[in-house]
Amino acid sequence: MDLLVLKDVTKRFGGIIALERVSFSVARNEILGIIGLNGSGKTTAVNIVTGFARPDSGQVWFKDREITGFPPHRMAALGIARSFQTARPFHNLPVFKNLIVPLYSPRIRKLTASGRWGDRDAVAMDLLEEVGFERDSFVPYKPASALPHGYLRRLELARCLALRPELLITDELFSGLSASEVASMVPLIEKLQAGGMTIIMVEHRLRELFRLASRVVVLDRGRKVVEGSPAEIVENSTVKETYLGAEI
Repeated sequence: MDLLVLKDVTKRFGGIIALERVSFSVARNEILGIIGLNGSGKTTAVNIVTGFARPDSGQVWFKDREITGFPPHRMAALGIARSFQTARPFHNLPVFKNLIVPLYSPRIRKLTASGRWGDRDAVAMDLLEEVGFERDSFVPYKPASALPHGYLRRLELARCLALRPELLITDELFSGLSASEVASMVPLIEKLQAGGMTIIMVEHRLRELFRLASRVVVLDRGRKVVEGSPAEIVENSTVKETYLGAEI
C-alpha cells in the first residue's frame, strides 16, 4: 500500500520550471531514493512534500488523504519529517536541548504526558543515543555550535525522529561525511526501516543509497526520466549518460 503519492506535480519559479508533471509513490516501509544532478528538482520535490513550497499544479496524497499545499506544521503533525542539506541547530543550546522543541509537538505529547522537563530531557537523551551519541560522554551537554559536521548530521536526524514520523525524508544526509562516518550511518537507516519507518532519501552518495533503497527515481531538469530498482538504474543508458564519470 502506498503511503505517499505525487501526481503530475509541476512547480515554476518565474520562468524556470523546477518540476514538470512529476509523479511517483512510496510504499509503506519502503526506502525510496531520489537522485539527479544539481538543479534537477530534488529539493523542490522534498519542499513540496513537506509544505515548504506549494505546487502550481498536481496533487500530493498521504495515507489516502490529499495534502497538497499544507503548511510545514500540518505536514509534521501528520507524521512527515525532513532533514535539511544544511543543519539548522539552535547553536547556543546544549545538544540535547535542541530536541526539546520538537518534543513539544502535539504529535508526540503522549511520550512526555506529565509535561515535566525531566521527562523530555530523558526522551532527548534516548534519541541522541539512538542516532549514535554516547550517553555517558559530555557531547550531549555541549552547545550545538561545538559539534563537528558528522555529529551535526546526527543531531539533524535526531530532531526528525523526535516527531516519531511515519515518513522520514533526508536531504543529502551523507553530504560532507567521511567514508567511515557514512558507513556508521547506513546501519542506522536500516534499523529505522526495520522498525517500520518509510524513508525517502535524496542523495548524491550513490553507492550507499543503492545499498539502502529498493527503488530509485531519477530527476533531470525537473522531469522524472526513469524509475526502477538500483540494479535497473545502474544499467540504464540515460542514467549512465547523466552521471558520466560518477561512481555508481
